[in-house]
Amino acid sequence: MASRLVLVLGDLFVPDRAPFKKLLTPGKIGQILCLGNLTDKETYEFLRQIAPDLQIVKGNFDVDAPNLALSKVVTHGTLRIGFTHGHTIIPPGDADSLLITARHMDVDVLLWGGTHKFEAYELEGKFFVNPGSATGAFSSGWLPDGEEPTPSFCLMDVQGDVLVFCWIPLVSAVVPPWLPLVAERATGSLDTFIASERSRALQGVVDNIGAGGSRVLGAEPGLVVASPSKEDPNYFYTWTRDSALTLKVLIDMLIDGDTSLQPVVDEYISAQAILQAVASPSGDLTDGTGLGEPKFEVNFTAFTGPWGRPQRDGPALRATALITYSQWLLSKSSNDSRVGSTIWPIISNDLNYVGQYWNSTGFDLWEEVDGSSFFATAVQHRALVEGQTLARRIGKTCAACESQAPQVLCFLSQSYWNNDKEYVVSNINTQTVRNGRDADSILGSIHTFDPAASCDDTTFQPCSPRALTNHKAVVDSFRPVYDINANYTQGQAVAIGRYTEDVYFGGNPWYLTTLAAAEQLYDALYQFDRLGHLDVTPTSLAFFKDLNPAAATGRYAKGSQAYNTTVQAIKKYADGFLDIVRQYTPADGSLTEQLSRDDGHPLSAVDLTWSYASFLTATNRRAAIVPTSWSSSLSSSPPSTCAATSAPGTYAPPPLTCSRNVTTVTVTFDVRETTVYGESVYVNSSAGAFGVAGEGEKGVELHAYRYRSGDPLWSGTAPPFPAGERIEYKYYKTGVDGVTVIREGGNSRVLLVPEGCTRDIVVSDVWQE
Repeated sequence: MASRLVLVLGDLFVPDRAPFKKLLTPGKIGQILCLGNLTDKETYEFLRQIAPDLQIVKGNFDVDAPNLALSKVVTHGTLRIGFTHGHTIIPPGDADSLLITARHMDVDVLLWGGTHKFEAYELEGKFFVNPGSATGAFSSGWLPDGEEPTPSFCLMDVQGDVLVFCWIPLVSAVVPPWLPLVAERATGSLDTFIASERSRALQGVVDNIGAGGSRVLGAEPGLVVASPSKEDPNYFYTWTRDSALTLKVLIDMLIDGDTSLQPVVDEYISAQAILQAVASPSGDLTDGTGLGEPKFEVNFTAFTGPWGRPQRDGPALRATALITYSQWLLSKSSNDSRVGSTIWPIISNDLNYVGQYWNSTGFDLWEEVDGSSFFATAVQHRALVEGQTLARRIGKTCAACESQAPQVLCFLSQSYWNNDKEYVVSNINTQTVRNGRDADSILGSIHTFDPAASCDDTTFQPCSPRALTNHKAVVDSFRPVYDINANYTQGQAVAIGRYTEDVYFGGNPWYLTTLAAAEQLYDALYQFDRLGHLDVTPTSLAFFKDLNPAAATGRYAKGSQAYNTTVQAIKKYADGFLDIVRQYTPADGSLTEQLSRDDGHPLSAVDLTWSYASFLTATNRRAAIVPTSWSSSLSSSPPSTCAATSAPGTYAPPPLTCSRNVTTVTVTFDVRETTVYGESVYVNSSAGAFGVAGEGEKGVELHAYRYRSGDPLWSGTAPPFPAGERIEYKYYKTGVDGVTVIREGGNSRVLLVPEGCTRDIVVSDVWQE
């Protein structure tokens, strides 16, 4: 069973007196729980480097962080672990007060600070731990006269539902010889690493898909969550682009024989039918503008915060994923009604959006630049081409596909390539000034890879001269940028980021972009092998010379010495990018978003779905496992003159379907009521629908772990109700004595439990006086 190491720190106060810093090496700690009084931004940044999953609560001296919560709850398996600084516990450190707090937070373990003194005990089935002060900060009233505080912290080794605590006192900053904090990374050969990491990567993807994903509890069925990370950064959303790219990977694996993935695909389709009709800040489905919304909450509601919107690539990528699935269904049964009745309405909306808005600017896949993006244009062209093919097969029409695909291809082939610099300028028609070399272009090439295509410059196939030369330009731009690339020479693989001017999280390599650099080369090798030759042109000569200084222009037939030498060099080069990933992957196989430019330790969002999906596609291509053709040859000759055209689309809400029969619905009850410390709130039904009859009995206890002075929220989840049932309920409180019952006024509330495409729901109420 995989374990996760959690570091618990409290009351740091004095950053320059922090012996614990010497013990911490990035890459081993899975999560940090900081119990407040961090007080220093430098220490915060240091902790973020140690573990991207840094959870902090507010201490009584954290005056510069007014938005920090006073308490938080994290979950590991079925264990709920609460933590708070402790200055709100009255009397401070009092066992009974801590027990009440633990009950209110509904936690199995409560961590608290404030006293600067280690304590640990069990009380009434709950475990309580105070790690002490990590810097040995002074605190009056807690230690005998003359006794100096001992710096200390705690480690929790979480193994499923088993929690092992370890207290580490730092006497004279002596490092305990058994302390398991040195970063462990994957070991063994590249082949051994790939064999073990593939299963870990697939599980990483599945764990991030609702509702069954173990790392994304609360996400609705079929929604792909970008990362379980909810803070610094918060990626606990579902992105249209990331979800579509991920599902395309799973669909390809399904086609290759992994039938266990089909229920996941079907739930994704049901989820997308719902999301397409959700109005958002980008617009709604009436004119299709809502399809350009980049991300949503994981409960099928709109994300309404500020963001880079609209983004034009998501609908195209979703169409591609669903077209691929539809073609597979039809290959198994040519009259499969699901394609025309259930899936095509979703595809049709997306294709109409592409046809109508492809020539409008939008934000790039990094969500930063408003303009025209190479990646977006490439995937838009692909979607229109294969959309037309599917429409003809099932007797549908796609006017936008036929009229717009040639113009999109014309724009793609003539607008982004810089003949003087010989690389793709990834973002144009924008006010943002960059050098143009961006992993966006490599991603565009691999996501429009057609195994049946020639080495076509027009569609930037991976083996084409322009795509290979662009690969060199992008990779070379990162050679002098990152410290971890310092020991690699020209022609050797290096870690790849997004673009060299990147400053997000300090501007680092990403796992998915480094994997993409490998994947393009594996794609090219497949195409060379299928074509039976490789061409070295004046455009691509510099790429080949990096790998073989004797390379010269010409066509080299498969089996010739020059051909064999060249493909072996490309294979070695591609493996080098995968080996970079191997070197900087933790021993548990987890993949974050980024790796440090300085020493390669994991950074940013944990368990990034796109990182895992990229590992699967790159290693599949290495094994010559390729997707089906998207018939790029049907639209590989653009018109001689490009035109800024558009095809107005028609849109309709897709029919909602259930991918599985739902018989019960889980209901969370939220009620806002101002209470005093010691009161408790419950919800119940006089008819006994909650399992207990009578308001005087304790029905479902609500919890105050999200209660704030400006938002007095009590929340609790009831046992599942039968779908379609009518429930009458009311709220009541018990006083501080635990005996007095205070019932809310008004009539009983009524809940009609939904049926059909049922999902878990939240009921939001305000206490009735």
